[in-house]
Amino acid sequence: MLKVTNVHKAFGSNKILKGVDLEVKKGDVVVILGPSGSGKTTFLRCLDFMESADQGEMEFDAIKTSLRHAHKKTILDVRRKTGFVFQNFNLFNNKTALENVMEGLVTARKIPKAKAKEIAERALQKVGLLDRKDFYPSQLSGGQQQRVGIARAIAPNPDVVFFDEPTSALDPELVGEVLSAIKELAREGMTMIVVTHEMSFAEEVASQVVFMDGGVVVEKGTAKEIFNNPKEERTRQFLQRTLKRVEYVI
Repeated sequence: MLKVTNVHKAFGSNKILKGVDLEVKKGDVVVILGPSGSGKTTFLRCLDFMESADQGEMEFDAIKTSLRHAHKKTILDVRRKTGFVFQNFNLFNNKTALENVMEGLVTARKIPKAKAKEIAERALQKVGLLDRKDFYPSQLSGGQQQRVGIARAIAPNPDVVFFDEPTSALDPELVGEVLSAIKELAREGMTMIVVTHEMSFAEEVASQVVFMDGGVVVEKGTAKEIFNNPKEERTRQFLQRTLKRVEYVI
């Protein structure tokens, strides 16, 4: 479904990605783990062309393109097949929850407003916020705002949804409601790539876990393989440190 190979990205002399490969099949939940600065977010942004990779190839269903030299139409075609959930919500403060979800449907996809409203309401219902559809971001908690962000990402029925540390900007008590919404989407079979530090979530929902460090993939495997029997010493060190932290029960 989605395959990227040999992805490189540098900012000046700082090499962030040093030849990353990833293959995602339909229905997969790929969780990318790793310490801060390992290149996880940059990699995700390169996949959606928010960052221009210096090198790399993408195959996405019938789309085959260079990540560096993709044409504008190709970039648009990829973005029409994806949704993106940001760390910091990125909602329009002057628009209601419903209007935030409708915005991309109307402006980018040219869906008539009446139809866009129906689609947006269904997406909000999926994340448990239909009763807050007329609330503005300032009237919503951080967790509710992020769930609006998730509704916005899934409303166009994308082939893949990218989640960039979706709970990192939340107070601890709000993490569970967002992870529960993502877990429900996983149960429904949505294909996802999730960058996160939430270990228990990764262990529960991931069909594939990718551990990155220093701009490379150190190890990948099933959740059981990575959490119960990691092969690489660097992976073991990371998990030993991380799993000592308090995990939130959701």
